[in-house]
Amino acid sequence: MKKIFLLALVTGATLTACTKKTDAPVEDNSMKNDSLVEQKLDTITHDGHNAENSLDWAGTYEATLPCADCPGIKTTIIITKDGAFTYLSEYLERNTNINNTGTIMWHDNGSVIHLKGKDIDSKLKVIENGLIALDQDGKEIDGPLKAHYRFTKIK
Repeated sequence: MKKIFLLALVTGATLTACTKKTDAPVEDNSMKNDSLVEQKLDTITHDGHNAENSLDWAGTYEATLPCADCPGIKTTIIITKDGAFTYLSEYLERNTNINNTGTIMWHDNGSVIHLKGKDIDSKLKVIENGLIALDQDGKEIDGPLKAHYRFTKIK
């Protein structure tokens, strides 16, 4: 009888020690996870890596930009490794062309370039194998024609 009582006591103690207490406060890890994500993003954007020093941005880019009174503006941007640019645009079904050259200016964040010439004043976000035209405030153009403001790298 003592053996059964001792066995029951040991079994009860073991089961009690292994059960999870339900009245303990549950820790909310969602805020910690959000904080970790923000820290990782902060590290990615502030560790010195940006489009200027991480991407192969020199090359030839093309897009057909929207036009209010013509089928589009076929635009080619050529950027050389030394930072020079050539901007060529042709208004489709018209006899109008724009040809500008100059030197790109990198914005402080290292992801946006500014092309400024006689007939051009354009900001572009540099992405992998492409450029995205920005508005004059440096924001991406939104709306149904958004895809038309993306330049594809062809060379």
